Formats: sequence, C-alpha cells, structure tokens
Amino acid sequence: MNKWAWTSLGMVIVNFILFLLVRGPNVNLPLVVIVGSSLSIIGIVCAVLSKKIIAGTAGFVVNGGVLIMMFFLLLAMGISEP
Repeated sequence: MNKWAWTSLGMVIVNFILFLLVRGPNVNLPLVVIVGSSLSIIGIVCAVLSKKIIAGTAGFVVNGGVLIMMFFLLLAMGISEP
C-alpha cells in the first residue's frame, strides 16, 4: 500500500473518531455533516489516486459508506426541521 491508500483509510479512522467525540443533544449537526462529508470526499479522491486495486477499492467503499451515512444524516436533519 502506498501513501494515498493509507491516507484514504486514515480518513475513515478520523471520521470514526469524529463520530465518537462529537455527539449528544447539543451538537452542531450541520458542522458535523460538512466536516464528515469533506473528509469522506478527500478519502475517496485519495483512494482513486492510490492506483492499487485492493487498497483503492477498500478505501473507496468505506469512504463511500461514510458519505452515504452523512447524506442520510443530512436528510434526517432536513425532515426534522419545521
């Protein structure tokens, strides 16, 4: 694995730590969605740049899953507002 693949998988770890640290009833949810989505998109770009089949696919799938979760969080946030 090269540095791009490690960076891609590192973005998943950073997103997971962000999820564990920033939670609760008084969380700034739009900020969490923006930061999580940005890190996930950076991870997907790094996975594409890695040019390794296994590491690139793993990074793309996991970061894509995080991006989908952030989309659902954004969707739920929009539904819950009056």
